[in-house]
Amino acid sequence: MGSRVNNTQVQVNNPDDVRNVVLIGTAGSGKTSLFENLLRARVAGYRGEKDDAERLSQLYLASLVTGDVFVNLLDAPGNPDFVGELRAGIRAADAAIFVVSAADGVDAAAQALWEECADAHLPRIIALAKMDAAHASFDEVVEELKDALGEGVLPTHVPVGSGGGINGTVGVLSHRFRDYSSGGDPVLVEGDESHAELVRDHHGPLMEGLIQEAEDDELMDRYLEGEDPGREYLLGDLMKATAGANLFPVVPVVASTGVGTEELLSLIELGFPTPSLHPNPDTVKLSGEEVGPAPTDPDAPLVAQVIRTTTDPFAGRLSMVRIFAGTLTADAGVHVSGHRSFFTGSEDSAHPDHDDSERIGQIQQAVGSELVARNRAIAGEIVMLPKLTHAETGDTLSDPNHVVVIPNWRMPEALLPLAIRAASRNDEDKLATALGRLAVEDTNVRLARGASDQLVLWTTGPSHADLLLARLRDRYGVNVVQEDVKIALRETFVGKAKALGRHVKQSGGHGQYAVVNIEVEPLERGAGFEFVDKVVGGAVPRQFIPSVEKGSRAQLERGIIAGFPMVDVRVTLTDGKAHSVDSSDMAFQMAAGAALKEAASDPKLTALLEPVDLVEVTVGEEYMGAIMTDLSGRRGQLQGSDAEGRKVIIRALVPQLELARYAIDLRGLAQGSGSFRRTFHGYEQMPGNLVADFAGNH
Repeated sequence: MGSRVNNTQVQVNNPDDVRNVVLIGTAGSGKTSLFENLLRARVAGYRGEKDDAERLSQLYLASLVTGDVFVNLLDAPGNPDFVGELRAGIRAADAAIFVVSAADGVDAAAQALWEECADAHLPRIIALAKMDAAHASFDEVVEELKDALGEGVLPTHVPVGSGGGINGTVGVLSHRFRDYSSGGDPVLVEGDESHAELVRDHHGPLMEGLIQEAEDDELMDRYLEGEDPGREYLLGDLMKATAGANLFPVVPVVASTGVGTEELLSLIELGFPTPSLHPNPDTVKLSGEEVGPAPTDPDAPLVAQVIRTTTDPFAGRLSMVRIFAGTLTADAGVHVSGHRSFFTGSEDSAHPDHDDSERIGQIQQAVGSELVARNRAIAGEIVMLPKLTHAETGDTLSDPNHVVVIPNWRMPEALLPLAIRAASRNDEDKLATALGRLAVEDTNVRLARGASDQLVLWTTGPSHADLLLARLRDRYGVNVVQEDVKIALRETFVGKAKALGRHVKQSGGHGQYAVVNIEVEPLERGAGFEFVDKVVGGAVPRQFIPSVEKGSRAQLERGIIAGFPMVDVRVTLTDGKAHSVDSSDMAFQMAAGAALKEAASDPKLTALLEPVDLVEVTVGEEYMGAIMTDLSGRRGQLQGSDAEGRKVIIRALVPQLELARYAIDLRGLAQGSGSFRRTFHGYEQMPGNLVADFAGNH
């Protein structure tokens, strides 16, 4: 068993002595319990972290020493609301432990996480957790894993015993038995004939997988001749094969007894790629010139990226930073670059492009649950930097003399709206500041002003929304009230109408007098407003023609049917009357408004327009029928579909009124594996039965 470390400073001198590992799995898979077990096995006095909403929503970092390597262990959230944190963990790590519950198998949500790893070509070990569950069969689950995840899934360890009676594992390559039955430190001994029988069916496929993926002709010759190449030789090939992200070792795990913990720690040390073996992300100069990945070299110019940011009302910002190249030293100056538009093509108003200079203060290392100060950190490491003033999540830290930018990982779209307002005047005074801090910490929240100037937080799902409300309340002392999200409807004319508008008042002194005759007719969608003057003979004096147009525009902006702006109409002034003394600019504005109201008095001539989005849903083929039926039930107009591997992309035009909860509903329809995008398409006429209900409620 590896030695336990105290919370003292650990200095790393070579990137090959580092392993950056992220634990990935669905909620309830046993991932966080495994994370805690790995730390308890190596960090003296580690008692674990509380399992609260904050802990489960964020990427969590702790470090440990096992054997001769320093391991940065990341625990990524399993809830799909926090997929942005998961992708941040994938960017920071060089390999993953992919946790699957033997009790639940591989569901659609687990497959979606696997595809996230595959897209990043991330090497993976599969930890088969909850092996002590009733009716859990190791061989059956391994076959299910192969069917779902590919033939590269190959056990390197097999459980000894079954259910609650599992007392250890036997190595497929070494045939050694690790016995956990004593309750203390596990004991590693040579296996007997019964252990050899357990691994017999797995040995050949694993050897063949090593030969193929490590491209080792010498191993093939030795294997065919029946020669034992030795444990060290095989471990070298295992690292090569695993680093290629085509071979995925499987290790059985039982959280209550610790079975599998030492096996995983050994594979992390000896089977996982070093930072030098896992390719770094590309870098780009501020001029836009691509310069390729930075070398994992402590002597190269500094290149690092902020992986996540937390804020505290009292302690300020704390930034998790992955160093890809160079050496970071306390008190050093660095260049901070945030240039999302380089890679997205559009500015992000909440996170505008920026370039700043910062001075690094303290460098901290997370050992267990403690932060330990360090003087420097080198390429391949992940550290915490307190109180960076300008750096945000995704920003690049680089040498001021060699400024570069790293592209961000793919950020999830915030597609679930949450409308809020301050609960009191005191809360209103604090709300803007609190929201600004939330946006810095959480790049997945989007702030917007909706219809009627309503404040809308766009979130990634219900858990994300609940977390933001809790942070506002508990961290920043701001209470808010939730509201129904208002949709920005529009009004229009669908038929031609003539009307007369009068504004005549006499109450001593100068009165008010204006009469206008207008014609109103619809224009094509998106044409806006058009005003035409057809007055002849001076019936409306020339100085009041602009007043009629101004009054028309003002009334259309206020709306006539249900208080929404009226669009895509032509107003033609055909006639009118004026008084030499009592007519005025305001009188003709009021008369124009009255004329429009009169023109809209016939409900057959007007309509409500609702915004419609183009929705693109990506799901597994097996969910295609359910998704299309659901979209049709939302008054969607199906536009077609395209196959993309084992997935299908379905396109439909859907009214925004039907999409308020779609981010939640889609997860139920596709068992947590679906995703969608929405882009504004335009306005279309609302069905008459909905107009009556909507107008009646407004």
